[in-house]
Amino acid sequence: MLLVGTETSDDAAVYQVGKELAIIQTVDFFTPVVDDPYLFGQIAAANALSDVYAMGGEPKLALNLAAFPNCLDIEILGEILRGGADKVMEAGAVLAGGHTISDEEPKYGLCVTGFVHPEKMWKNYGARPGDSLILTKPLGSGIISTAVKGELASEEELREAVKVMTTLNKYARDLAANFSVHSCTDITGFGLAGHAMEMAKGSEATLVIETEKLPVLPGVQEYAEMGLIPAGAYRNREFLESGMESRTEGWREDVLFDPQTSGGLLLAVPQEEAPELMKLLSGLELPSAVIGEVTGKQEKYLVFV
Repeated sequence: MLLVGTETSDDAAVYQVGKELAIIQTVDFFTPVVDDPYLFGQIAAANALSDVYAMGGEPKLALNLAAFPNCLDIEILGEILRGGADKVMEAGAVLAGGHTISDEEPKYGLCVTGFVHPEKMWKNYGARPGDSLILTKPLGSGIISTAVKGELASEEELREAVKVMTTLNKYARDLAANFSVHSCTDITGFGLAGHAMEMAKGSEATLVIETEKLPVLPGVQEYAEMGLIPAGAYRNREFLESGMESRTEGWREDVLFDPQTSGGLLLAVPQEEAPELMKLLSGLELPSAVIGEVTGKQEKYLVFV
């Protein structure tokens, strides 16, 4: 029985095969976001695996998806695949082959199968008024990537962005699994605002996000104020404008729409459970933050203050 399909733009499909077992199925791949092929493989794999964690599940099986130009050294493809394999191994899953085609531009990702108990599955809807919103990774990878292309970002700023993109959401998921997660999604190409909108609409609620509480990568404020905003951020803003109300401005607003690669989890948990979960999350390498709350449905689905 199909439990989750395309109806709410959730992170993956979920098919129940038994009373205590459901299969999570997802696929994701994209073009390089860094020059180093090994790191690109890690980032793409972490991004694909993230959809399983966003559903509260555990990855079990992965298949490579790759496109590679004939004109490039085949050793580059080997490094991409090695990066992906290492990240799948870190996730505790099995990598079992895949498929590669010839293409003009390199592309890489994974098709991932995961397991979850049907009654413990997380969805991108179900957030309740009074819930706290927790974000488990800092934002701004799209803005830093734009600064890198402009040869403005420092090595340290790039390293921090790569750390965000290569860190599995497994560790935040493992901690949150012991709490009452009413809703969850991971933050990727639609930015925090886009994925929050999906949660708000599916939950028939309003998400109030306090922009001063958003965790951001080093350098993001400087580059955003310089106007180094990815084109995707403007598309995200245009698409979401009718369903949001913004009482903030400047660079913090730009960060809301910044397309992320392998971003963190956005969790809606009961307010009384948030402090204990945050206490545990503070032990992870990347900073998490309570960034707002869920309210009853207002005129707009999203309110930025």
